[in-house]
Amino acid sequence: MFTEIDGLKINYVCKGEGENVLLLHGWGSNIKLFDTMIKHLAPYYKVYAPDMPGFGESDEPKTAWCVDDYVDFVLAFCKKMGIEKTILLGHSFGGRVIIKLNARLSKSLEIPKIILTDSAGIMPKRSFASKVRTRCYKIGKSFLSTGLMKKIAPNALENLRKKNGSTDYNAASPIMRQCLVKVVNEDLTHLLEKITAPTLLIWGENDDATPLSDGKKMEELIPDAGLVTLKNAGHYAFLEQWYTFSRVLDSFLNIQ
Repeated sequence: MFTEIDGLKINYVCKGEGENVLLLHGWGSNIKLFDTMIKHLAPYYKVYAPDMPGFGESDEPKTAWCVDDYVDFVLAFCKKMGIEKTILLGHSFGGRVIIKLNARLSKSLEIPKIILTDSAGIMPKRSFASKVRTRCYKIGKSFLSTGLMKKIAPNALENLRKKNGSTDYNAASPIMRQCLVKVVNEDLTHLLEKITAPTLLIWGENDDATPLSDGKKMEELIPDAGLVTLKNAGHYAFLEQWYTFSRVLDSFLNIQ
C-alpha cells in the first residue's frame, strides 16, 4: 500500500488486528525482510511496517536527512495511520530512530514496549589507523575536487569514494550518501538512559556491523532492559535464527 507523508510517496504494510506493533527496518534495507515477522505477528497484533524515505519503494527525501528527520517521519506516519499507542521494533538503523524518537516523545505517541535487534546508535571507537585513513581521504577528496583535477582525471574522485566508502555508502544515491554521513556520525549513547519502556535486546553473537558489545552497553544503560544473544547469527539475527528469535519475541509479547 502507499500513502503520502509530507509530499513523499511512502510504501507500507498494515496487517492484522489488535494492539499496534510498528516495525522499522535497517539502513539499505526495506520491509520485505520483515515478511516472515509480519506473518507471525499479524494473528495477534496490528502490524505496521513502512519503507522509510530513501529505501524500498518509498521516495527519497528531498534534502539530506539526519536521525531527527527520520523521527519526524515516523511520528508523521503514526499520525497519518491514527496510531496513538504502539510497540516499537527496530533493526539496526530502525533501532537508532527508535532511540532518538524515545528521547523526543510527545503526548501524541505512547510506547508500552520496545524491541531493538542488532541496533545502531552507539558510536564505535576509532583506531589510530582509522583516523589516519579518514584524514588521507579528506585530503585526497579536497585535491581531486579542484576544477583542474576534474578535467585531468574526471573519474578519480568517484574511484576514491568507492575505495574508501562502506558498502552502504557506495550503494547509496548521492542524497542518501549525505543522509548516511549525518546518521552514522551521531552518537546516541547518552539517550539510552531516557528509555523507560520495558526493552528487549536481541543480538547476533557474531554481528560485525553493530557488535554484541553495543548490545551489552545498551543493556547496561537502559533502565529496564534485557539482552538475549543468539548464537550462529550476525547482523540479521531475526533472519539467520528466526526460530529462536521468534520464541524470544513471543515470550516478550505474551504470544501463546
